[in-house]
Amino acid sequence: MAATPDTPAPAPADPPRRARIVLAEVGRRSTPRAPIRTELAQGTQIGDALVRGLVRAQLALAVRLSLVVVIGLGGLPLLFAIAPTVGRVTLFGVKLPWLLLGVAAYPFLLGVGWLHVHWAERNEQDFTDLVQRPER
Repeated sequence: MAATPDTPAPAPADPPRRARIVLAEVGRRSTPRAPIRTELAQGTQIGDALVRGLVRAQLALAVRLSLVVVIGLGGLPLLFAIAPTVGRVTLFGVKLPWLLLGVAAYPFLLGVGWLHVHWAERNEQDFTDLVQRPER
C-alpha cells in the first residue's frame, strides 16, 4: 500500500534491540577466590604455602647472619694461627687478639643482632602487607 498525500505514512517499526556482548575480563577467575586471611585461618594449601614462605625467608636470614658471625669471629683465631705476627701486635698495651675477641666482638654481635631484628621485621611486614592487601 503506497502512501498518498491524503493518508499519512505508517509509523516505522521500532528498530530491533541491540544486544550488548561483553568479553570476560582477562584477570577475572571463574571461581571466586577466598581472601588470603581466610586461607591462612583455614589452613588451606595456599595459606600453608604462604606461612612456609615466611618461615623459609626467616630461616634463610638466620642462616646467612649466622655464617657472618661464624666467619667473622671464627676466622679470627684462624687468622692468628696462620699469621702469628698479627697475633703479636699490641694496641694500647693490649695484644690484638684480646682486643678483637674480648672487646670488638660485642659491638659486632650487637650489630648483627640489630640487623637480624630489622630484616626479620621487614620480612614480617612484607608478609602482613601481602595478607592485608585488598582483593581484586
